[in-house]
Amino acid sequence: MARTALSALALGLALGMPITAQASPALDPGYGAGMVLQAGMPVVLSGTTDPGARVTAQLDTISAEAEADAEGRFVLTLPAQPASTTPRVLTLRDARGATILANILIGNVFLCGGQSNMELPVTRALDADTQLARAADDNIRLLMVPKATAPLPQRSLAAPARWQAATRESVAPFSAACFYLAKALRRRDPATPVGLIHANWGGSAARAWLDPEAVGALYGPEARELLALFARDPLAATRAFAPQWLAWWRRENGGREPWRRPDALTWRPIPQFSFWNDWKGTGLDTNPRANVWLRQTLTLTPAQARGDGTLAIGAIDDMDFTFVNGEPVGYTFGWGVERHYRVPARLLRPGRNEILIAANNAWDTGGFNAGPERLFFTAANGEKVPLGADWRYWLSPVQGVPPRAPWDANAGLGVMHNAMIAPLGAMRLAAVAWYQGESDVGQPGYAARLAQLFAGWRRQFGPEVRMLVVQLADFGERRSTPGESDWAELREAQRRAVASDPAAALVSAIDLGEPSDIHPANKNVLGERLAAAFAGRAMPMPLRAVSRGGEIEVAFSGLMGSLTVHSGPYPLGIELCEATPGTCRFVLARAEGQRLVIPVPEGMAPTRVRHAWADAPVVNLYDESGLPIPGFELAITR
Repeated sequence: MARTALSALALGLALGMPITAQASPALDPGYGAGMVLQAGMPVVLSGTTDPGARVTAQLDTISAEAEADAEGRFVLTLPAQPASTTPRVLTLRDARGATILANILIGNVFLCGGQSNMELPVTRALDADTQLARAADDNIRLLMVPKATAPLPQRSLAAPARWQAATRESVAPFSAACFYLAKALRRRDPATPVGLIHANWGGSAARAWLDPEAVGALYGPEARELLALFARDPLAATRAFAPQWLAWWRRENGGREPWRRPDALTWRPIPQFSFWNDWKGTGLDTNPRANVWLRQTLTLTPAQARGDGTLAIGAIDDMDFTFVNGEPVGYTFGWGVERHYRVPARLLRPGRNEILIAANNAWDTGGFNAGPERLFFTAANGEKVPLGADWRYWLSPVQGVPPRAPWDANAGLGVMHNAMIAPLGAMRLAAVAWYQGESDVGQPGYAARLAQLFAGWRRQFGPEVRMLVVQLADFGERRSTPGESDWAELREAQRRAVASDPAAALVSAIDLGEPSDIHPANKNVLGERLAAAFAGRAMPMPLRAVSRGGEIEVAFSGLMGSLTVHSGPYPLGIELCEATPGTCRFVLARAEGQRLVIPVPEGMAPTRVRHAWADAPVVNLYDESGLPIPGFELAITR
């Protein structure tokens, strides 16, 4: 190493700066100068070097050695270390050089994952200005994982990411719930640093975060094979997926096949080249959640039709399935994703070529999300043929969302895990804080998906990883009569998944929401609750409902003190239900110590008891520490 490089390194070490001298070997992207390594567990380091090379790691006075495999992968394990705020230096060496990571702390490391409510930054949470003014803490370290998807696990992140100390600037865009978790832990234990990994994507479904083994367990080997095919050949994967999509369309559309017989439809010129929300008088301006077919003619010369070409259709909000001359060429979900589809020469012909786009919008704006200059065909000879702005459209009566491909961005199978979690490496974690579920509302099987998520994280980050699951906040319609609720079903799936995992905790946000805003700002209290759960504070959980002498008694675990009813004598949102649907009734219950006692109305034979069973319930049942009783449904035993 040159004298100037050594001088800079020495100065950086003396000042505790995050200096990195990268050579060989290379650690996985989750590691870096300024990071926090997990305390109290073996220090696991993973990375790459030359195949078969011997790699030595040294952290202060401890060291370990391993040999890279035939692909150059290595995993090293150092002895467990106690928490420490003293900066350390980690050095890895092989025959070709050294990698030096400075300013390493030892503490608790958390992965904070999920969708927009975990992604919501400190700048959008309550009391942001004051909190940012107090944000600086060199013993909280932050890593923001760049957003990306991939059909197969990756070894590198989509863009460089680095560990940073908590400052006003670094904290501002960071997950508020995650940061307030760290602040609360630091108040409890100032001697233990906290490392936070922010890996979130608004609107993402749980299945996008599954590891490949979990994908196979839930969706079968065929799904994994289709993802592998997409990685090799997107067109071949699209054509393999097409029968499923086409069958759905035929079933929903009375057997009609627009891709085969487009002239059977009534086409109209698009009013303007824009989101279809702006197409006044079309019906899409008042109800943009729709399936719309878009049509254009592409005229090619014999030279342009010779050889494979590429069709660019800009960005379509949300989803498209695109055809050329009746044949599928591409599928993409993603409102800001530019589409570029390979078109084989066998599908092209000189003269007129038919371009059809089946576009679906399930939320907010729909249709064209780029100007007409982004839509063109590129021939094999390099010539570009604009597609223009004079498209036609047909508003389909078909409702609902077509099948989603396994490589779909927001709901694809493991695609976010592959690009955002897998590259982090085999580092040990204290816990995963998971706030997700809004995109899974109404879809059965969420408890099974959570169980597989837990298993995947533990396969990568260690079997000791604890799971802190946020039960969804109240959002939507306030209701004065009992009824069914997809949001309540999702909350119950979260509760059941946690109840079946001894190293998981349910942290309820059911009283922290805002009925008119799916992104409640009170992440401050949520962070405190996450910290309490991690620190060992048992969270309130219903255990059982037993019928005794004309009353139902509900027992709980995790209560601090007695049950407490706020703003009145009776707990709100308590229901008894018989076996058949539509038989649930609100009832007046009473809190007696740590039991909820519910008199059975005359003439009723209840089989279930429910609490806070609504999209946006009003809850007033807590324990003495101020933690809410979560939403739940329990079968009544005798």
